[in-house]
Amino acid sequence: MTVWRDHLLPRIVDKACARRDFAEPRRRTLSGLSGNVVEIGFGSGHNLAYYPSQVERVLAVEPSAVARRLAEPRAAASGMTVEFIGLDGQDLPLDDDSADAAVSTFTLCTIPDVTRALRELGRVLPPGGRLHFLEHGLSPDPKVAAWQHRLTPIQRRVCGGCHFDRPIAQLITDAGFGVVALENSYLRGPKTPSYLYQGVAEAS
Repeated sequence: MTVWRDHLLPRIVDKACARRDFAEPRRRTLSGLSGNVVEIGFGSGHNLAYYPSQVERVLAVEPSAVARRLAEPRAAASGMTVEFIGLDGQDLPLDDDSADAAVSTFTLCTIPDVTRALRELGRVLPPGGRLHFLEHGLSPDPKVAAWQHRLTPIQRRVCGGCHFDRPIAQLITDAGFGVVALENSYLRGPKTPSYLYQGVAEAS
């Protein structure tokens, strides 16, 4: 199981996150960012191609050593300054109010204590600092949601703790953020894993 989790799964996630239909949602999600940006669940760096030039530094949080290695050529090609600062979004090694903005893409589904991680982001952002997010989560369609609830226990075991059924917008607001922009849609393909929450939330 350790080989699967630590070595094979990061490579599978890297390929899965390279889907062409992720490109435009990533571009829209990252639009408007500037300064020092903390990104939790940095993964293998797929967001780097879409960061605006106004971003001075990406403070990356990523637990997987394999994902960090896979990110190296993307970081070099992007010309962005990327600094890996930690392994756990639930415990950020940053001072209060020290980041200009935060990013989370396809990450909140997997963090064990997602509320703690979101509160950590709120801590390191100044009042009014913005969290840009792109996540999959709970569908409002009862039939889709029923399958999401049914399949999540299997998904968690196989895919590193990933949940199909987290109510992303509610989790963000419960952690003290105010959602100022939100778009929901389905990606092409099966609906169970593909209901998206794309938006921006402000720290209080």
